[in-house]
Amino acid sequence: MHADASAEPPRTRRDSRAAIVRTSSVRAMLAPTVVVLYLAATPHWPHRPLMLTVAVVMFAVAVATWRAAPRIARSRARVTVQALGVLVSLAGSATLSLLDGGIGSPLGALVPASVVFYAIMMPPRAFAVTAALAAVAYWTVAVVGEPAPAGYAVVYTLGMGGVSFLCLRHAAALATLRRRLAEMSRVDPLTRSLNRRGFDEHLERAVARARHTGEPVTLVLTDLDKFKVINDTWGHQAGDDVLEATARTMSGALRDTDLVGRLGGDEFGALLIGTGPEDAPAVVDRLRAALEPGAPASLGYASCPAEADTVEELRRLADARAYADKTTRTGRVPVERHVELAREQAAAPAAIRVTRTERRRRSIADMGRICAADSFVGTVYAVGFATQSPHRLAIGVVCALGVLYGLGVIAVAGRLSRSAYVRPLMALNAVPLLALAIGAPVLDGGVSSPTGVGMLAPMTLIALGAPLRVAVPMLALDAAAYLVLAATVGDTSPAYAIMHLLCFGMVAAACAAQGRASANRRRLLTDLSHTDALTGLLNRRGIDDRIAGRLRAGRPMGLVLFDLDGFKTLNDTAGHAAGDELLCWVATTLTAHAPSGSVVGRLGGDEFVALIPGAEIPAEAERLRAALAPRTAASVGVAVWDADGADFAALYAHADAALYAEKTARRHNAPAPDGHAAAQRAIGAIVA
Repeated sequence: MHADASAEPPRTRRDSRAAIVRTSSVRAMLAPTVVVLYLAATPHWPHRPLMLTVAVVMFAVAVATWRAAPRIARSRARVTVQALGVLVSLAGSATLSLLDGGIGSPLGALVPASVVFYAIMMPPRAFAVTAALAAVAYWTVAVVGEPAPAGYAVVYTLGMGGVSFLCLRHAAALATLRRRLAEMSRVDPLTRSLNRRGFDEHLERAVARARHTGEPVTLVLTDLDKFKVINDTWGHQAGDDVLEATARTMSGALRDTDLVGRLGGDEFGALLIGTGPEDAPAVVDRLRAALEPGAPASLGYASCPAEADTVEELRRLADARAYADKTTRTGRVPVERHVELAREQAAAPAAIRVTRTERRRRSIADMGRICAADSFVGTVYAVGFATQSPHRLAIGVVCALGVLYGLGVIAVAGRLSRSAYVRPLMALNAVPLLALAIGAPVLDGGVSSPTGVGMLAPMTLIALGAPLRVAVPMLALDAAAYLVLAATVGDTSPAYAIMHLLCFGMVAAACAAQGRASANRRRLLTDLSHTDALTGLLNRRGIDDRIAGRLRAGRPMGLVLFDLDGFKTLNDTAGHAAGDELLCWVATTLTAHAPSGSVVGRLGGDEFVALIPGAEIPAEAERLRAALAPRTAASVGVAVWDADGADFAALYAHADAALYAEKTARRHNAPAPDGHAAAQRAIGAIVA
């Protein structure tokens, strides 16, 4: 019962559609703009007035689409309008190629380049239809227009088909990665239920829908009874087991359409879609009964629109009823069988993982795939069409080597992506890739030969997958080699070389823009997936990732755990809003007072962690405890790197044991922390 992490509010989705329409329109303006420049440079060649008319019509349609983007995004005919725009663009490109002399003319690359562009912009089904139409248009030009070299149309069709497929595959992989990151940003890493951010998003949408359509929705807040006893008696791992079991139990007791989220600490929420105040009490009783054997809890509910009109009112009423439930009945103290029952239940589903090297591995493998695919097409050309070429065998050998080299790059992509020397290795890899791409055109008579497309095809994937600082030098080197080859080998016209390079250069620029936009979205989603929604600190997932990286450096450092004393009393007496405010203050205070270079995070509930550089870790821990003292007492556990462990798991276990040893010692040798006094101090600070 997990949320659809990719869901967006309707307004956001509409704005996104309008942005896509505008982006497509701007890119559709590029081809006719370049064509107009080409016509201006060749004014005395045939059919210039008619070609200018076609280019102006294409440009006008793109401008009209750009201006109408918001209306198109809202229209039910959105797909039809966009399809008509694609048809105009393809028909215009094919007409221009035909008027310019066929597929072997300077404008012969317009249709193939358009196909690659559509591969990064369209979903697979729409692209399949578009690619079929483009193939028909291209082969119509090939048959009706002036004859091209033998095998030219076949090589371009297969080559651009392969590049388009790889671009489509790359774009789909990036979209999947974004969806996984989006889900990670909305899912609690411990319980695999919604986290606070994800739950709040669904709650806001459900309330807005209830107010608009009248469909009821009920919010249920669940607060585990005396959960602190589990942590204090059996340790945080036992507490984690109980939290995981609670999320699974709540999910199992509700419908598939309902949602469960962990809002923080031992507080959970449930969103009952289509359930009003008449049915809610029965559902709450069912939840309470399901939780009783393993995690006794207090529950409260509120329904919209019958009992509340806003999210704030809904929360306030549900929280008040949960507090009334807690005070009107005696909360059961957890016993060892509750912990054992949680441990006996099936393990939670495997957490979603997105490795730091995943995108890099895909990009490296795609370079190998494009090398193998282009070389395979070259081999087909050498075997089936280059029958009159004196270098037929040599072309075949070069292309066969290219296939083998590309397959080798695919095979070692995973190892390369994890290497500390991945950047220099990929720079070196560009040299044989470029040499193989140059070899066939040199033997075949220049860049205007059928194999010349092998130098242009990789540009799109380089721009789409490589970081800008890597892509720009590689693209510049490829473009320079293409122009040098055009000038020195064969009888390629300057117009042919420049226009083909411009066509694929524009597509590469579009791919680069798409790649940068995707990278920015992934970066944002990664940050969200590593950030605690309430405090803005690193969450458990972010802590694992950041601290693991710091520990690999091998410098002196220590791990400090903080557990707030009396925090449960504050939540129970002053409400969760007061508890949230204190947690935010603790986060700010720890961040402000931690030494430079420290990593501070919230593990969950009232438990915080800090990785502190240096050798004086116990002294720094006491200084941070003193900084928290004006508003809350805290128990502290310390673990020193190397002496107490070399990885996060070992350091955490040692610090956790030290923290509860301190709690036990204080419980036996000194008065227990006055949780009520801590609550009163926190409430006083809020009022002040």
